[in-house]
Amino acid sequence: MSEKLPQQPQNEEVDLGQLFNAIGNLFQRLFNFIAKLFKGLFSIIIYAIKPLVLYFKFVVIALIVTAVLGYIYEKTKEPIYYSNMVVKPHFGSKYQLFNNITYFNALIGSNNYVELSNIFEIDTTEVKELVGFELEAGPETQNDLFIEYDEYVKSIDTSLVDELSYVDYVKNRDLLSGNLFAIKARAFKNDIFSHLQEGFRKTFENDFSKHQKKVRDTTAYIDRLSLTMELSRLDSIQKTYLEVIKNESKNPKLSFDLGSVMPLQEEKTATKEYDLFLKEQEIRRTLNYLNQKVAEENTYFDVLTTFDKIGKKDNSITRRYSLFFPILTLILFFIVSFAYKAFHYIKNYE
Repeated sequence: MSEKLPQQPQNEEVDLGQLFNAIGNLFQRLFNFIAKLFKGLFSIIIYAIKPLVLYFKFVVIALIVTAVLGYIYEKTKEPIYYSNMVVKPHFGSKYQLFNNITYFNALIGSNNYVELSNIFEIDTTEVKELVGFELEAGPETQNDLFIEYDEYVKSIDTSLVDELSYVDYVKNRDLLSGNLFAIKARAFKNDIFSHLQEGFRKTFENDFSKHQKKVRDTTAYIDRLSLTMELSRLDSIQKTYLEVIKNESKNPKLSFDLGSVMPLQEEKTATKEYDLFLKEQEIRRTLNYLNQKVAEENTYFDVLTTFDKIGKKDNSITRRYSLFFPILTLILFFIVSFAYKAFHYIKNYE
């Protein structure tokens, strides 16, 4: 039995050797896979740009020609100007704003200048200069998003809070989730924008927003009346306490309490002036907050920045045809070359 004992370490060395070999093979396969992946990506890139190299002269000539044509077209094309107005709607008027932006663009597309003239109260000759409107989310800071998320959490069932984190909330927000909106107006004339604000005022003052404001004002009136009545009751109680204290202060005699035995004199009445004072301060803070909220949201919308008197020229890539045409030509070249190779491959496939 003693002769078999030395063989045990040899078996352990064999097992460890096999384990290291297996780990080495695993890493080798991983490295080979990564190498094949990079090689495949490199082959795809080379295969994609190969037509560009083969037809380099033709592509360069085409890009130069389209750039020149784009530059000529850009100079002959009438420039477009734009201006932004940042607003904060109240009483749910943002939904009507979103709907009206689509409506205004439809009127411009159908050349219904009479209706647009009535809405914005400007001449039809100026209305014809309008190109369109866009509605975008207004500027928001991280603190604004945190406050918005906090208000959202308070408005839903507590059992659903853990199911929607702050990151998920921000990711799933849509355009109408915010409170600030940027209205972008585009026109062929650069001094028309300051005349458009009246039309948007009508947008915010719609039947729904008027009803919402009426409900808010009625609720605020009822709350204010209730708080005022509470203050009046507290004031009456405080006057009663002061009268009791005043009457008892006229009696200079002390009061001795002998426990279960009848006191020698009547004890002084216990009052709670400090508790009443704290309650009064709480009610006044609530009343001040209510008045402040009504004062801050007493209009259908707030204008943070108005339309500029003179609009800025639109120099986006879609308006810079000297760059847009060559880029479009290059994209079409790659699409045509890929379609030709795919057709040739399918035709010769066996």
